[in-house]
Amino acid sequence: MIITNVNLVLPNEVVKGSVEVIDGEIRSMSNTLSQLPQAIDGNDGFLMPGLIELHTDNLEKYFAPRPKVDWPPLSAMKAHDTQLIGAGITTVLNALALGDHRGKLRHEILDQQINTVVQSQKNGTNRVDHCLHLRCEVPHNTTVEIFERYINTPGVQLVSLMDHAPGQRQFVNIEKYRTYYQGKYGYNDAQMAEFESQQREYSERWSAPNREEICGQCRSRNIPMASHDDATQAHAEESKDLGMVIAEFPTTMEAAKASRDLGLHVLMGAPNVIRGGSHSGNIAAHELATAGALDILSSDYYPVSLLDAIFTLAHDPRNKLTLADAVKLATFNPAQSLQLHDRGVIEEGKRADLLLTHYQHGQAYIDSVWREGKKVF
Repeated sequence: MIITNVNLVLPNEVVKGSVEVIDGEIRSMSNTLSQLPQAIDGNDGFLMPGLIELHTDNLEKYFAPRPKVDWPPLSAMKAHDTQLIGAGITTVLNALALGDHRGKLRHEILDQQINTVVQSQKNGTNRVDHCLHLRCEVPHNTTVEIFERYINTPGVQLVSLMDHAPGQRQFVNIEKYRTYYQGKYGYNDAQMAEFESQQREYSERWSAPNREEICGQCRSRNIPMASHDDATQAHAEESKDLGMVIAEFPTTMEAAKASRDLGLHVLMGAPNVIRGGSHSGNIAAHELATAGALDILSSDYYPVSLLDAIFTLAHDPRNKLTLADAVKLATFNPAQSLQLHDRGVIEEGKRADLLLTHYQHGQAYIDSVWREGKKVF
């Protein structure tokens, strides 16, 4: 397969030319246009590596599309997979919550989601390469037990540690915490006060021992780990000491810069880029990009935001990111953070996970997606 008349988004530049794919790998590239009649004409679009998503909780929306409504697992998986490939994502880590205090539903469908991801990958029915990201809510008495149930599951590529207790990390601002949970669950003031008190108690009792235990088990298995919502330099130093390689959604410039100085890859949400800031009132992703403290983008809860955020950052005069730089935030950098060295870049010998898109009227419109040289969209 030859794709020609495209703007090849390479690691450090964009070059007009062609790419040749053989047996699912990129065999060669050229800065000239192919004259072969069988070559695919990219119509002057941008050809970039398929996007790599490290943290999306989008899957559970399909398993439970409405309260008290569960959906057939393989049908839910198919819909999720279709949305991701339509967003240009060719590798995804489905982030599933363990020990989450925010409702029983996630626990009830957890087995089903994990089994479905594993089975659909085994069946070969997915168009995206689906892996697992275990999100461990550390201030909970069941977290380690649930973690140990799933840690040896095929496809686990990342483990993150979270503490959503009031006054901690994402919710240092207590008013933001109350606004979020009262809006989410409809708590009145008395119910909210009881919930808040309970979460503080859980955090004080379980966060530290659970964090140490889970990190120790991940290190022994050589499974990459991510911190979550670090807010201070002390948080970043703790994450480094525990063996983290990614700092997910740091809430302050202090934490982001400290994480980066310590060698962690700083991950921020693409929705934060599109919306111009954090819905929790924390640091804006574009501020980190301007400061040179942003390494990875994640679509988080909105898959299409990943590609849109790339172009948004590349066109933002407040930072110095070129399109090649911005593309690496969702391709090369996430691949490197997980040591997935076979993908994430248009380079000879790498997997032909490719995305062809045109940028028109301020939006990126996807034309085609290939995974390992096979057209899947």
